[in-house]
Amino acid sequence: MSIIRVNSLTCQGISQYAQCSLNSACGCMHMPGAIEAGICGFTHLACSGFVPCASSNNVCEPGYICVYHPVCYTLPICYPISMAGEPFCPTITMTNTTTQPTLITTTTSATSTTSQPDKISLKWKQNAITVAGGNGLGQELNQLYHPKGVFLDKNNNMFLIDYYNHRIVEWKYNAKEGQIIAGGNGAGNQMDQLNYPSVVIVDQNTQSIIIADQGNGRVIRWLNQTQQILIHNIDCYGLAIDKYGFLYVSDAEKNEVRRWKMGEYDSEGIVVAGGNGKGNKLNQFDFPTFLFVDDEQSVYVTDLYNHRVMKWRKDAKEGTIVAGGNGQGGNLNQLAAPQVVILDDLGQIYVADSWNDRIMRWCEGKEEGEIVVGGNGQGNQSNQFFLPMGLSFDDERNLYVADHYNHRIQKFEIIL
Repeated sequence: MSIIRVNSLTCQGISQYAQCSLNSACGCMHMPGAIEAGICGFTHLACSGFVPCASSNNVCEPGYICVYHPVCYTLPICYPISMAGEPFCPTITMTNTTTQPTLITTTTSATSTTSQPDKISLKWKQNAITVAGGNGLGQELNQLYHPKGVFLDKNNNMFLIDYYNHRIVEWKYNAKEGQIIAGGNGAGNQMDQLNYPSVVIVDQNTQSIIIADQGNGRVIRWLNQTQQILIHNIDCYGLAIDKYGFLYVSDAEKNEVRRWKMGEYDSEGIVVAGGNGKGNKLNQFDFPTFLFVDDEQSVYVTDLYNHRVMKWRKDAKEGTIVAGGNGQGGNLNQLAAPQVVILDDLGQIYVADSWNDRIMRWCEGKEEGEIVVGGNGQGNQSNQFFLPMGLSFDDERNLYVADHYNHRIQKFEIIL
């Protein structure tokens, strides 16, 4: 019996389109001429953004790889490397038998014993209004390309992470198109470029924006088209600022969250969560992504491959599980690759449960969450998502969701 291994990008020894990841939406897409070898990527994507490989030599533009895709063309297509492997198609080890591969995984289960009274149950209309994008993927000012997050200012202007366009877009309230305020000059590390930005937050005090420039491994401040690098050499995925003027950054590679005093970036920062290696213990993470910090400086972290949300109180040595933590799944006590966590003004926890295409609400101390929007299967209808990511509330408690693979921002109006 041989062991087949799938690293973070490629797959070998696996038949065409067979499962290569913990995410069942991913399959092994073979490269032309290769023998049971290819990349691990999504097999059910819309094909409008793909082009066939060059017919003469199966070559693609930089950043793309030539593979066969089950729903696009009979000829191989150019598939973006950034959509293969981590974080959407996480690594598995599989046993090769005469039947379908067997996933070898371990999960942990933990339940908080803290009790808390029920909160007020806010409800939203289940059919959303598209307030940005929704015009197909692209780089025009009325289009988005895999938006990853949304931040609202006090005037309900949206700041959007237009991930695959490598830009930050400001979309004014009720506008029909956005305007580029950072990046938008292709992927790169020059002073006018970004490389797969993952988070943007608005510093209301300086009227500047702070960006996790993930692909370049840096945190930057952008003010009036001028870029200032704040933190270097960090696998920055999530950012948050607390009311005391501290900046928090998640480092997915080191499985930790660090904190800096705003304006004091010469040091390495202080580890406030994780930092104990990769794992599923309460003092560990497995790919920490997005952050939320409350008024007591407790840090909420989406622990992507542990399928849970962790809360680390100030100066704590370990965290507590406040959502998920019962293995990957679609039950009400489970999450599947949670991407974003935010809290409302009642302290209730909202999670973008990306692989389940739903937004969940959890009250700390409860064993189960509840679906607030989505959960109607993967799709592009007004009550559906295709990998939801960013979450935000406006002052009226309307809920905004970055619908990643539908290239749109959805607004769910609160029911008063």
